[in-house]
Amino acid sequence: MWPLREVFSALTEINALTEVPLIKKATKIYFRDVYGNVIQAIDAIETYREMLSGMLDIHLSSVSNRLNGIMKMLTIIATIFVPLTFITGIYGMNFAYMPELRWYWGYPVTLLFMLAIGVSMMIYFKRKGWL
Repeated sequence: MWPLREVFSALTEINALTEVPLIKKATKIYFRDVYGNVIQAIDAIETYREMLSGMLDIHLSSVSNRLNGIMKMLTIIATIFVPLTFITGIYGMNFAYMPELRWYWGYPVTLLFMLAIGVSMMIYFKRKGWL
């Protein structure tokens, strides 16, 4: 539309000194009307472009918010499982002199301790409003 604006602007500015035989004086009125319509079309295109840019920004913002929520949940899950993985890693090593390995209740107590850590972290995150 921008090149069309320049063409019709030039056509409406033809005066008596630069008279073109194909363009009559009465036709210049119509060229002015078309020039006005071209200007309106350019304004409408600019308005639609700005609206589309705004809608794209809103869409990207909503996608970013959804991604932030997903990342928050994954972080909470990772935070709960890091200490449990640490405890499991310690007891997975082949040490001969860990006193609780020879204890009859060592395995159930360790599992209950890990469960207590997981549940307490879940309660803490729930009170903070993160879950």
